[in-house]
Amino acid sequence: TGSATDSTGIKRTAATLLPKTRKTPYEEKIFCIGPRFMTVPVVSAELLSLSLTGNAGKIDILHDITLDVLPGETLALVGPSGSGKSSLLMLMGGLERASSGRINALGHDLSAMSEDQLARFRHQHMGVVFQSFHLIPNMTALENVATPLELAGDKQAFQRARHELEVVGLSHRMGHYPSELSGGEQQRVALARALVTRPDILLADEPTGNLDGATGAAIVDLLFNLSAKHGATLILVTHATELAERCDRTIHLRDGRLETQPSETAA
Repeated sequence: TGSATDSTGIKRTAATLLPKTRKTPYEEKIFCIGPRFMTVPVVSAELLSLSLTGNAGKIDILHDITLDVLPGETLALVGPSGSGKSSLLMLMGGLERASSGRINALGHDLSAMSEDQLARFRHQHMGVVFQSFHLIPNMTALENVATPLELAGDKQAFQRARHELEVVGLSHRMGHYPSELSGGEQQRVALARALVTRPDILLADEPTGNLDGATGAAIVDLLFNLSAKHGATLILVTHATELAERCDRTIHLRDGRLETQPSETAA
């Protein structure tokens, strides 16, 4: 019935406001109060801080970060180098431990989980795309994509991996090793691997940082189109203004702090 404005001020169409038809262990909860919609966040950070200690002593990286990310939302984390945006993404994915505060994802307190529990949770609910691809060098493209499915005991791992590589345009490169692929092709493999498990949350850290303009634009199109197709919430770190502008919201960080409130963008 047209569009509505949710509790964060973001305009959403009726299609994006309805619960996902895909069943997941996390049930999206939506409450309608008059013309406004209130949605339980997929990711919620509360007074999140991160400090690391090295040879130079204690370094404060993030300071009291509080934010919510809604189901199906696309969110960009931007800021100068050293602002803490990649560290915040790692905390959201349970890949780094917060020094204080809480991070909740899909109704689970990541701060309270053991390393094994975090690994299982990421495998079941998250996909991650890194700037440097992080492919396994002695495995073919097909084997790289099939690996998370094999670890889950999926008997159709290679069949599903083949399909995912076809979707990203690499049906002719399935038997090639990472060293035999271009940067753009490697990132396509990484994207296929991140999405083959149908994650609820997709995290992307500078996904176009090592790619030329045309190749990066193609990867961005795939990233947004496939995450929307599968109903995943997309959180990405980028220096690229044009990439951030495609997101529902942009979070600005500087010196480990939120510089501005999340900005509203056109629907």
